[in-house]
Amino acid sequence: MTAEYQAHGSVAVITLNNPPVNGMNFDTRQAAVAGINRALDDDSIKAIVITGAGNAFSGGADIKEFNTPMGMSNPTLHDLIDEVETASKPVIAAIHHVCMGGGLELSLGCHYRIASKGTQVALPEVKLGLLPGAGGTQRLPRVVGLEIALKMITSGAPEFAENLAQTALFDEVVDGDAVAAAIVFANKIADVRPLPKVRNLQITHQQLDTVLDAARAQAKRGFLTAPLECVEAIAAAAKMAFDDGIRFERQAFYKLVLGAESKALRHAFFAERAASKIPDVPADTPIRPIKSAAVIGAGTMGGGIAMNFANAGIPVVILETKAEALEKGLATIKKNYQNTRDKGKLSPQLCEQRIASITGTLDYSAIAQADIVIEAVFEELKVKQIVFEQLDKVMRPGAILASNTSTLDLNKIAAFTQRPQDVIGMHFFSPANVMKLLEIVRGKETSKEVLATALALSKKMKKIGVVSGVCDGFIGNRMLEQYLRQAGFLLDEGCLPAQVDAAIEKLGFAMGPFRMGDLAGNDISYAVRKRRAAERPDMINSSAADKLCELGRYGQKTSAGWYDYQQGDRSPHPSELVNQMILENSSECGIVRRAISDQEITERLIFALVNEGANILAEGIAQRASDIDMVYLSGYGFPLHLGGPMFYADTLGLPNVVAAIQRYATGHYGSVWKVSPLLQELANKGQTFNR
Repeated sequence: MTAEYQAHGSVAVITLNNPPVNGMNFDTRQAAVAGINRALDDDSIKAIVITGAGNAFSGGADIKEFNTPMGMSNPTLHDLIDEVETASKPVIAAIHHVCMGGGLELSLGCHYRIASKGTQVALPEVKLGLLPGAGGTQRLPRVVGLEIALKMITSGAPEFAENLAQTALFDEVVDGDAVAAAIVFANKIADVRPLPKVRNLQITHQQLDTVLDAARAQAKRGFLTAPLECVEAIAAAAKMAFDDGIRFERQAFYKLVLGAESKALRHAFFAERAASKIPDVPADTPIRPIKSAAVIGAGTMGGGIAMNFANAGIPVVILETKAEALEKGLATIKKNYQNTRDKGKLSPQLCEQRIASITGTLDYSAIAQADIVIEAVFEELKVKQIVFEQLDKVMRPGAILASNTSTLDLNKIAAFTQRPQDVIGMHFFSPANVMKLLEIVRGKETSKEVLATALALSKKMKKIGVVSGVCDGFIGNRMLEQYLRQAGFLLDEGCLPAQVDAAIEKLGFAMGPFRMGDLAGNDISYAVRKRRAAERPDMINSSAADKLCELGRYGQKTSAGWYDYQQGDRSPHPSELVNQMILENSSECGIVRRAISDQEITERLIFALVNEGANILAEGIAQRASDIDMVYLSGYGFPLHLGGPMFYADTLGLPNVVAAIQRYATGHYGSVWKVSPLLQELANKGQTFNR
């Protein structure tokens, strides 16, 4: 059963039991309604308690049922809430651990609510491009007030029950067991009539329109439409009769659930969960304990990686070759933690604890007993060779040897050791202590145990781990190279950096390619291009980026890149010097510059990602298209509401993508465009990347 029934004297306890979070799918809803009817038909039962098994009251509706017949089958969640609200006997929600989405909406339909301290309550539907669709926008403002409801519903962020104890959301917030407290409470109020209903409460506010207008203005600032729809539904709760407000909410929900934005956000939700599932690595694969760690290199990346271990409660030693570099790295880490503390985002005690858990050394022998070591040294194979040969000599048997390489051949790195089965790629993204993505590179001989351990470690670090096979640049940077090539070609053909950046940012990208280059350091891609020139002299690139670096304009670190930067200000300012250099470069290349539309800019940049992503998928470098989407959503600033490059291509229609690529193949740099065989095949068959 997905809902269990027990009688405790004159109180019936209905326990939702649908692991892991008691999601309210059809079977659970049906069993809950059956339990309520059973209690109502039993004259010995005076009150009903609804709770959840395990560590959740309920995580809400089953997302997999959205837009399916099961999701619309009676009893729907609306039907279940109506059964509770119209029950002739008092219904008490015993809330604990987690109460979110439809779970919170169900509790709001109950006559009373008892919660344990520490319970997290939320209406997170906005994060899926939706609004609460089972009365949440209508009932929550009636119990917590307008401002709190606006904040909770438009952000989707959870609140602890004790923070809402003074509102009408809870009748009691208790230290102990919510179910036991609810049974005691039920016996006290069993005969109280009339039964209180949230729907009968009124929303009053002296500055109603002012507050709503401010919330509308805030909701319009992003690229998502759902936050504004949430505000309008809450406005309906304040200004309409309850039943009219419910109808308004339901219509808005159906409009959103059928829209591209919600489909993209739901795709991202499932993609994140799918990324950790490796077909040939069973869930019961042994995981090596990681109780201590080491990082080679105290630079920006090494320091950020060390902070990830400290944040996860794992002590870490940073190894450097020079005392000055080590001291500088440790000082930077300390400053970063203190800045976070000063902003009120970290307690003084935790700040000191994390600083103390990161120590430094100049001696390899000091890290020999670490469970895992991650090198974060200069991106050059000879440098990596020196490090890994030394690690192979000193590290204890069974230690995981990881490389933070972003492009180099992990199999070659593993071959520098006598234990290639223990070598894995763990490619963090800068700043490593902030960015969510962790590209986990599986070498030819990487053991399943090491891979499973790396995936588990990524979760402990609160990262999104995505597994990649070995190739130059892996998933993210291999695709990025084609994106940046097109950005350079656009400059040669008629654009300036600000136009390209503005066009792609208008779609919702965090940064355009040139602002991103200035932030990361243009010298990084410069080094890759020089390596490419030696390895593949036939590969075409715009020469503008090389000329920029030859001017010493590496980006924000030099206060000059594609843009000019002022002291203490990271805002980009168009550079006349750079713009003139671009014009002269076009002339030297014999290119007659032309006007280029924003549509062409965005298509060439995004379709370059899609086309290379298709090649990566066909080669088995990525397991699934959604993994590629997750790399770009969590590591490269691709707009969440577009669902990632592969999903976005699906929504545009793969035949349309192919047609555009074929059109661009007739342009000045047309020879670089070769439609991926997989992309062509899927387009011909009318299929998609994400099936």
